[in-house]
Amino acid sequence: MSIRNLHGKRVLVTGAASGIGRATALAFAREGAHLVLCDLDATSLEPVREAIRSSGGDCRTHGVDVGDEGAMQRFATLVHGEDGVIDVLVNNAGIGYLGAFMDSPADAWHRTLHTNVMGVVHGLRCFLPAMHAAGGLRRVVNVASVAGIAPAPNMSAYAASKSAVIGLSESVSLELRLCESEVGVTVVCPGIINTAITRNPRNVAPGIGADQLARLQAFYAAKGAQAEVVADAIVQAVKSGRELVLVGPFAKPLYHLRRLSRALLHKLLLTDARKMGYG
Repeated sequence: MSIRNLHGKRVLVTGAASGIGRATALAFAREGAHLVLCDLDATSLEPVREAIRSSGGDCRTHGVDVGDEGAMQRFATLVHGEDGVIDVLVNNAGIGYLGAFMDSPADAWHRTLHTNVMGVVHGLRCFLPAMHAAGGLRRVVNVASVAGIAPAPNMSAYAASKSAVIGLSESVSLELRLCESEVGVTVVCPGIINTAITRNPRNVAPGIGADQLARLQAFYAAKGAQAEVVADAIVQAVKSGRELVLVGPFAKPLYHLRRLSRALLHKLLLTDARKMGYG
């Protein structure tokens, strides 16, 4: 179920103001797609909209909280009225959270699951039925993380949310096959990507010291790939119909190491955690 020509296709990207979302919007714009972008604050999308329009692209922007079911329903009604049925839905909006399970308060779990899990659920519920009913080749792209496959210490909330996205994506994909839908599903598991997701103090548990956080940020800056690497992989997955995308440093090795030996994987993750000053 590949969409080889994206020119004129309607592509919706959530969390598009920065990071992977912004890079993905620009990558699809270069393919000639019509972009529908959303983020919490509509004004934060203005630089992306201007970049797309200045290069001759077509773009609409909206402010919406993807974790708010009512807001997403109203958003979908507006999009379907203005732009029609979406061809490619990229559920990208997400937040990080760093902290040991016993140091992570309940509100951190609620915020993480609100955006990372329910944001994807609402995106699917609000746009997938129309995509399926309209017929034709279409695709959903859910951005998860290698943390959903090989979670490291001190990221239980984030890892749980991304594991949920992977399981949700696989189940929905199978259901669409059962009903012989032409809508395909891709789940993207980036490795270490150098975005602002690790730099928001609100998403760090009190037990994480400044030195530990500085080491982690330095590691992401030194080893992390740029968001454009993920964006290009997403576009290529849509064009080829690929269902699982492992992209960025460590994504493929960790995926295959888990399949080979969970004990060896855990040993590696614990060693790296101790180097970061955890434990």
